[in-house]
Amino acid sequence: MKKSEFRRVIAACMTGAVVFGAVQMPVKAAGNMEAGVTAMLSQSLTAETDGAAEEPAAPATVCGYTNLGIAQVENHLNIREGAGEEYDLVGKLPVDAGCEILSQEGEWFQIQSGKVTGYVKGEYLLTGQEAAARADEVKSIVATSVTQTLNARVEPNTDCSIWTMIAEGEELQMIEDQGDWLKVDVDGDECYVAREFVELSEQLPKAMTMTEIRYGEGISDVRVDMVQYACQFVGNRYVWGGTSLTNGVDCSGFTMKIYEKYGIYLPHSSSAQSGYGTRINPNEAKPGDLFFYGNGGGINHVAMYIGNGQVVHASSARTGIKISNAFYRSPICVTRLISD
Repeated sequence: MKKSEFRRVIAACMTGAVVFGAVQMPVKAAGNMEAGVTAMLSQSLTAETDGAAEEPAAPATVCGYTNLGIAQVENHLNIREGAGEEYDLVGKLPVDAGCEILSQEGEWFQIQSGKVTGYVKGEYLLTGQEAAARADEVKSIVATSVTQTLNARVEPNTDCSIWTMIAEGEELQMIEDQGDWLKVDVDGDECYVAREFVELSEQLPKAMTMTEIRYGEGISDVRVDMVQYACQFVGNRYVWGGTSLTNGVDCSGFTMKIYEKYGIYLPHSSSAQSGYGTRINPNEAKPGDLFFYGNGGGINHVAMYIGNGQVVHASSARTGIKISNAFYRSPICVTRLISD
């Protein structure tokens, strides 16, 4: 009942009460009428309350998902292009990884997780309360860098040395919340970051694309394309001071021209190039990262990592551009210029 209609009813009832009062209505009748007005008032208020309760509430989320599914498998759950075994794989969902359930087609669910959208068999997904309960058991707190360069320090203060620098958008597993400082895991080591420069969120593992599966977790299509582009020049000539990928190039000219294609401009010097990007542990290198080598007097050679423990580089006039083991010489440092 609308408020305007309710007011008219009450006014009519009150008018009726006055009229009946003028003719000295028996007490019993008056009591019945009063009970009727009270009941009408109660029904109206209940109707208004019920109407307010029917307004849709904001959907609850679990780790950022509104319709959560969690992979219940021993290793990985295949994600296919369509709802059937005959469709190609587009990715894989690791055990306990989360996904957003978009729709259902028979026994297949369309899901989205990380960079992957596709179909999985519903029998291998936890849903509803089971998924929410499992999420509470396996979720982690992630600190995401929201500054261009996040300093990770050896102690929770700015007086100590910087352990490493984290690129914007990088995610770190939080170990302990110490107020203004957070203890985080960086490549298996513990260090500290200032809370003001990160965003905290509860997260579940995500799906991996087929590119990541082939080249390693976290490998972007840009990195893969960069490797394929660089390797097409294997066998071409080495020329000291050269900058032509087809007619002759030296080591830093090679990496300079490869990166130039992807919008990153480096100087024509291996020593100078080592000052660009973020230094990383050689064991954590991804395709596209740069390895620098020296002879005791400083850096004098650079190569690009292509995965599987190998680098591609303009080696010498004798061998030209070739592929080598990344540790054929002890690297002085490894740098990352791609922040994906």
